[in-house]
Amino acid sequence: MGSFIGKRLLAVIPLFFFATLLAFILVHLSPVDPAEAYLVAAHIHPTDEILEQKRHEFGLDQPLPVQYAQFLMKMCRLEFGTSYLTNEPVWDEIAMRIPATLKLAFGSIVLAVIISVPIGFFSAMYKNGIVDHMSRLIAFFGASIPQFWLGYLLVFFFSVKLDLLPVQGAGTWMHLVLPSLTLAMGLIAIYSRLLRTTVLEQLEEPYVLYARTRGMKERVILGKHVLRIAISPMLTGLGMNMGKLLGGTIIVEEVFSWPGFGRYFIEAIFNRDIPVIQCYVLLSAILFIVCNLIVDLLQMVLDPRISREGRAQR
Repeated sequence: MGSFIGKRLLAVIPLFFFATLLAFILVHLSPVDPAEAYLVAAHIHPTDEILEQKRHEFGLDQPLPVQYAQFLMKMCRLEFGTSYLTNEPVWDEIAMRIPATLKLAFGSIVLAVIISVPIGFFSAMYKNGIVDHMSRLIAFFGASIPQFWLGYLLVFFFSVKLDLLPVQGAGTWMHLVLPSLTLAMGLIAIYSRLLRTTVLEQLEEPYVLYARTRGMKERVILGKHVLRIAISPMLTGLGMNMGKLLGGTIIVEEVFSWPGFGRYFIEAIFNRDIPVIQCYVLLSAILFIVCNLIVDLLQMVLDPRISREGRAQR
């Protein structure tokens, strides 16, 4: 187990450097001059003299390897520069918005798990039954409808017509319901059908037949063995989607005016706020890496065969 964890932690290091390189290259591939973008955001007329001064101040006149080394050192100290629009440190601006995105991401993930696990499990247990047919309809609806359109439909029915939930903003748990449900619908469509397929596959495995011949209770076989193994592919999907959600649920945050990380990124794009864009790209990549690492470790706990296979390869 220790060697498996060590290998996974070592694999994170080159991914982190690749993420920093990607965030650094984006500035130099963009046709927008960072110095000019800063002056435009500050409502200063960009003359040649001022542009040259700002390029020197930002270190843009130095060789690229030197710029990347300085950029890397600043990233390690969580120094992402100053926002062109607000003149505030980017990390302080993002730190204020990350809790809202975390709340929305975890809310949608919890809602998706609570709904999709029973639907997927009972769809497999009662194949071609009423639950299975209903899960097909839910999956078709959740996978086909765009998030922004679903968000507006939920607002129309639950806020405008029924006046049960607030339309926009954040504050109480009631503000979290509609955006979380909007995000969760697509996840429910994927995970419920994925879990159904894996449960059906596991029911055909020899260990299930062997457990039944030994006289083990059906609920023990299904809960302790079948569901525990079948949920592993779902965890992989959760890790990928969790990174995506933490990186910024851009569309949903915009629809519900949710003061999160994704909405801040959209504003940065329109205002050409390059330090914010760089920070968003880097943090999103790191969140993907960390979430997938956590999922790998959870899978090792749920399915010990993973660590045994690693030892066998040695």
